[in-house]
This record gives sequence, structure tokens and C-alpha cells, in this order.
Amino acid sequence: MAASMHYPLCYDEDTMTKKHLQFGVAILIVVATLGWLAASGVKESKTYYVTVQELKAAKDENFGRRLRVGGNVAPGTVKREGKRVEFILIEEGNTIPVVYTGSAPLPDTFVDNSQALADGKLNRDGVFEANQIQAKCASKYEAKPGQAKPAKAKPVSSTI
Repeated sequence: MAASMHYPLCYDEDTMTKKHLQFGVAILIVVATLGWLAASGVKESKTYYVTVQELKAAKDENFGRRLRVGGNVAPGTVKREGKRVEFILIEEGNTIPVVYTGSAPLPDTFVDNSQALADGKLNRDGVFEANQIQAKCASKYEAKPGQAKPAKAKPVSSTI
């Protein structure tokens, strides 16, 4: 006398459709959040290069934007006070005061008349607040003023 037992079905179309919908919504939320994080991260990490002249000409447009400005360190303007370094960048007669408060030490090549790039933001007072400084290294291969330039190397010909 085997009685047939009916087991309830584990598969219910309405329940599965709801679960698929919930899973789809969860995936959509995750993808949208990742997209927003990526877009805002890219926007924050953009750095625009401007000249000293461009920076001074468009102060209002450049205020608060992350920028990179380059020029020469004006002689005698570097003032160090603890971790704070103040100096003036000069480019084609235009100058901009720069204050560096970054945590990394300044490069050894950061001296008077050296070429420097400052990353940071322009404040309302017209001072560029840098959080990173790069100084260009003098080329080891350029002739010193008054010296003859080294002879060019002759091309090597291969005759095999």
C-alpha cells in the first residue's frame, strides 16, 4: 500500500521571477555605484597644465581647479619655514607666488633658476598652493656655457 506522496514543488515561477528581478536590481545598483565612483575619481584626478600667464589671466576660472603650472624658480625667493616652502615661479616676465606644503621633501634639483612644475590649486589671494613639486634635472649631456659641444656620433653601418 504505497501511498503516493506529493512533495511541494521547489520551483515556483512567481518566486523565481521576483528573485531574478531583485538580483537584477542589485546588480544595477552595484554597476551604477562603480560607474559613479570611477567618473568622480577621474574628474578629481584630472590635472590641467597652464602657463603662469594663463593662470594669472583666468584667475576666476582656475580658482579651486587642480592645476599644474611650470616655470623657473625666481632667484632669492625660496623661503623655508619647517615643512612650508614659499617661492615665486617666473615665466616670460610673469610671476606667481607658490606655497608648497606637501609631505614629500623637495627634490635636490629644486634651486634658484631651476625649472619646476607645481601641482595644486590657486587660492582666492592669487597664491598657488602646491602639494607636489617636480624640478627638472639639468641635462648631463649639454655643454656648459663657453664650452664646445661634443661631436656627434657617426652612424654605425652594418655590412654583413
